[in-house]
Amino acid sequence: MANESNSSKFDPMEPWRGMRDAYLDAWAKSMIDMVNTEAYAQATGAMLDTYLTLSAPFREAVEKAMVKTLEQLSMPSRADVVSIAQRMTHIEMRLDDLDAKIDEIYKLVSKAGAAPAARPQAQQAKKVPSVKQTRKVKK
Repeated sequence: MANESNSSKFDPMEPWRGMRDAYLDAWAKSMIDMVNTEAYAQATGAMLDTYLTLSAPFREAVEKAMVKTLEQLSMPSRADVVSIAQRMTHIEMRLDDLDAKIDEIYKLVSKAGAAPAARPQAQQAKKVPSVKQTRKVKK
């Protein structure tokens, strides 16, 4: 009986909740319709372009300040790290090319009928590890 009396009590806030839910549903539907228009996309694009244009000098000033701070702390900047990564990639590619050429020369010599000394297994295993392999080892 106690449950029946609790469920049959009138909640004075229930009509307000219903109105609120109906209002939010109507507002959500109208916002979805507005956001899906070409005019909204153009207006948003124009605001974003303006923001990026106006914020560019501030971003450049912050970037210059960060570079100077990193220089004072003897730490590499993002540009320094990117430069080193590019150099390492180029070195790795050249080493791979050299290894491929050595293998090709070895095959040509062996096909020519000459009895070349077999490429020692130790030399084959001594291939320069790639950047990814050295990262795994360091961790």
